[in-house]
Amino acid sequence: MQYPLTLDALTAHAKDGTVDTVLVCLVDMQGRLMGKRFHVQNFLDHGHQETHCCNYLLATDLEMATPDGYASTSWAAGYGDYVMKPDLSTLRPVPWLEGTAMVLCDVLDHQTHAPVPHSPREVLKRQIARVEAKGLKPMMATELEFFLFEKTVDEIRKTGFRDLAPISGYNEDYHILQTTKEEGVMRPLRNHLFAAGIPIENSKGEAEAGQEELNIRFADALTCADHHTIAKHATKEIAWAQGRAATFLPKWHHDRVGSASHVHVSCWKDDAPAFYDADADHGMSDLMRSFCAGMIAHAPDYTFFLAPYVNSYKRFVKGTFAPTKSVWSVDNRTAGFRLCGEGTKGVRMECRIGGADLNPYLAQAAMLAAGIDGIEKGMELEPPTKGDVYEAAQAGEIPQTLRDATETLRGSAMLRAAMGDDVVDHYTRCAEFEQEEFDRIVTDWEVARGFERA
Repeated sequence: MQYPLTLDALTAHAKDGTVDTVLVCLVDMQGRLMGKRFHVQNFLDHGHQETHCCNYLLATDLEMATPDGYASTSWAAGYGDYVMKPDLSTLRPVPWLEGTAMVLCDVLDHQTHAPVPHSPREVLKRQIARVEAKGLKPMMATELEFFLFEKTVDEIRKTGFRDLAPISGYNEDYHILQTTKEEGVMRPLRNHLFAAGIPIENSKGEAEAGQEELNIRFADALTCADHHTIAKHATKEIAWAQGRAATFLPKWHHDRVGSASHVHVSCWKDDAPAFYDADADHGMSDLMRSFCAGMIAHAPDYTFFLAPYVNSYKRFVKGTFAPTKSVWSVDNRTAGFRLCGEGTKGVRMECRIGGADLNPYLAQAAMLAAGIDGIEKGMELEPPTKGDVYEAAQAGEIPQTLRDATETLRGSAMLRAAMGDDVVDHYTRCAEFEQEEFDRIVTDWEVARGFERA
């Protein structure tokens, strides 16, 4: 069974018994796959046209709670249905699950069949359309960092998520010996994803014990986000199948480095890199300079889309390769934005702010919206910052807490113009509820610190 998978090919696989199940999935606000398992024949008969889901799926938190305060759905409105419309261009085998295929869906209003504007895939599609209206094609790539642990998630959950033991005992950045010991998870992950049509380039050890990085070849922006989401899902399932646990939590321990998801962005025009100018400084075209100026200037506005949880901000620690400043530098990993491929046709800007917990559709959409604003306003890119950016006193800061990021999102005129008030208000409510839930919880740290001594 090969990718791309057509309906005709799926029909043949159904007849010979190769496929019996089709995962019909949407992407929720947290970037997770939600949906149904179809018997393949029912999918071929009816499900490939559309199916339905409760509209609360785009108004929940990580726990699947149903917070109030959303305009799009509520108890008062009765929690009706959305239409899940399969995007058949995403139909693919799922080699790590026996007899299984998968398709991603767009989310439509049940009555009008219009796209639901706050659906993550739709948020990104609208920004892609704005870029394409300028004769450009946004090309992007993401890196996935995560930790592997000795035990399964089910075993870890029963201990209250205490005494976590990474799969290795020491920093394994680029370490071949240690990562050989982890090939029980990483080899099937690479091979199964490649067989599913996701162009895996490589995996490597990252800069902490048990930390991995998975790299996927660049693609158009929507395909990039699809690849990221499926790869993240596959990582968890394959780790579970091998008796291990994978986490994309940005900061699972205060003494360990965090996990990022760096996003690389460029634009093409007429199948050629529009960010490249051989005669310009660093090979950066005027278009690239204006795009990046917007992306950097508006970084505080969209930090929530790069760091959506309270834990996300625990990662921003000096000297851990997690940036704290919204400036750019040439091939410098202490900056929030790093110029890669200097002077070549592969020149691009890497945003290093995002954590492993980001939703790639929302993060990429926000970066594109900011870049478009830079182009439209002819923004000028400041000179690159040199040296240790952590010590750059004049460099712009990104929000350091979810509370601050929520307010910059709420007040962003750029994002409101680009995405619409309804979308910004929807995700502002998402951010508010996450903070509210954290604020009401008594943590283990508070109890241990003050139980006797307070």
